[in-house]
Amino acid sequence: MTEDHTHVQEFFTARAANWDARFPDDGPAYDAAADALALHPGDAVLDAGCGTGRALSALRAAVGPQGTVVGVDLTGAMLEAAVRAGRHREGMLLLADVARLPLRSGALDAVFAAGLISHLSRPGPDLAELARVVRPGGRLALFHPIGRAALAARHGRRITDDDVRAEPNLRPLLARSGWRLDQYTDGDDRFLALAVRTA
Repeated sequence: MTEDHTHVQEFFTARAANWDARFPDDGPAYDAAADALALHPGDAVLDAGCGTGRALSALRAAVGPQGTVVGVDLTGAMLEAAVRAGRHREGMLLLADVARLPLRSGALDAVFAAGLISHLSRPGPDLAELARVVRPGGRLALFHPIGRAALAARHGRRITDDDVRAEPNLRPLLARSGWRLDQYTDGDDRFLALAVRTA
């Protein structure tokens, strides 16, 4: 395990028990972002870095009972919180690293990733691994319930030009990783980048 992974696990383990209570009003934003993936009944979708599983219900509703929903997270305490919240009933939860997914190539129709990209130690290879498990034409939603400026302000920081989520940085990064950026929104109320898996 890398030092970055250890830091991420320590950060989220310490906050897992109270994570949902800290952000009680984010549900509608998660639902809207999941809707943006334009999933169909029977589709297979991954919630990458699913945390406490707050998107799983919306993803399950979109793919229906015949669809497949998988939530993957690096931090066991977050998955335990998801189980306590009953969200394991919406999909299969796996303790795994998004950099090495235990899924076969092209198995999925879409990936939902809330707050994930800023925690990736190697964004290019990690986004390529997400591309590996998605069929050509499948979709990726990189989401955060508030925009970059609001999030930076929350943490007492400023947005910098090297922010991986900035469109001029994200577009070529996705392109090199097997994705085409299709839609980009960075407002006060949400960050949402939608991309399509290239052939």
